[in-house]
Amino acid sequence: MPNQPAPNLLSWASEIDEGAIMQAARTARLPFISGHVALMPDAHVGIGATVGSVIPTENAIIPAAVGVDIGCGMVATETTLTAADLPQTLAALMPMVEHRIPAGVGKGHEDPAVDRALSDLGLPHTDLTPKQAKKVSDQFGTLGSGNHFVEVCLDERDHVWTVLHSGSRGIGNQLAQMHITGAKKLMKKQEATLEDPDLAYLVQSTPEFTAYIEDMLWAQHYAMASRARMDRVLINALFKVVGKGERVRTINCHHNFTQQETHYGKTLWITRKGAIKADTGDEGVIPGSMGTRSYIVRGRGNPESYNSCSHGAGRRMSRTKAKRELSAASLTAAMSGRTWNADRAAALVDEHPEAYKSIDQVMADQRDLVEVQHTLRQIFNYKG
Repeated sequence: MPNQPAPNLLSWASEIDEGAIMQAARTARLPFISGHVALMPDAHVGIGATVGSVIPTENAIIPAAVGVDIGCGMVATETTLTAADLPQTLAALMPMVEHRIPAGVGKGHEDPAVDRALSDLGLPHTDLTPKQAKKVSDQFGTLGSGNHFVEVCLDERDHVWTVLHSGSRGIGNQLAQMHITGAKKLMKKQEATLEDPDLAYLVQSTPEFTAYIEDMLWAQHYAMASRARMDRVLINALFKVVGKGERVRTINCHHNFTQQETHYGKTLWITRKGAIKADTGDEGVIPGSMGTRSYIVRGRGNPESYNSCSHGAGRRMSRTKAKRELSAASLTAAMSGRTWNADRAAALVDEHPEAYKSIDQVMADQRDLVEVQHTLRQIFNYKG
């Protein structure tokens, strides 16, 4: 159940930094906030708006609240395979995934089928520069970096799942940064007073708002289609390694996005920054950190959270602090028994499970937001 740490603020987090509460309170004080800001149990400090927050706005949107990885989210696929069908090790899968799903900052691929796929999906963007259009093509179906990942998991029945985390890549970042900068310039021109410049907003019915919505919706579409493509590639690779297998169902959901919804009798823009839509019956994917559990959930449609829930475990340490205080050796110990990028342990310390909140506590905190369908444990992890 939520508590109220500040006016116009409801929080489901049993563990939260005071800085995150103060940051969310600044957002809640904006004049176009309609109702309360909802903090999910994984909430932590972000840029401008708090990661793990749900922000209801009327006739305005804060581009930095959607963030720079527009449409970032999860895709998970349940298969007909069980643990008994798998080889003793999934080591043979790693080079296939590394080749077929490029990962890392700016990494792309050259695949002539991509341009056809983008065209078929209606994803060419007519206002992009030639350099941006090339980025769109090269990075479609690629993972990215940071906490983006590919996993193979087993659920409580020993059924095999694939799980993947990615967003709109470089083009989403560029479009977001352009509109965030534009919103800040507008605020300065209008001599508007903001407690945080990153809360700069765009007002509905203005040309700047319209342009942002068009780019934002395009980037969300691109992100979801890119995840779907990587999901197909991953499933095909897994089935090739195992020698058989069929897809049962796929869940593909955003956790950095905004859309119009009706709440408390009003049509609002609901921005979920590090949160997923969890209306009654909505299926979602909530990953833990490396070495911990992930969850397949069904939404309960809690109106106080604007039909939302957490998007993951949520950081308790910054990347800088994690690299300073945690070790490659302890990460290796935490990943024991799994196929993973062990040769890159030193570079992945910032993704150490101890840098994140307890996913089990996060799930306990949001029992009134979602019900758990399946609990997944990792057996294969490929990090961006």
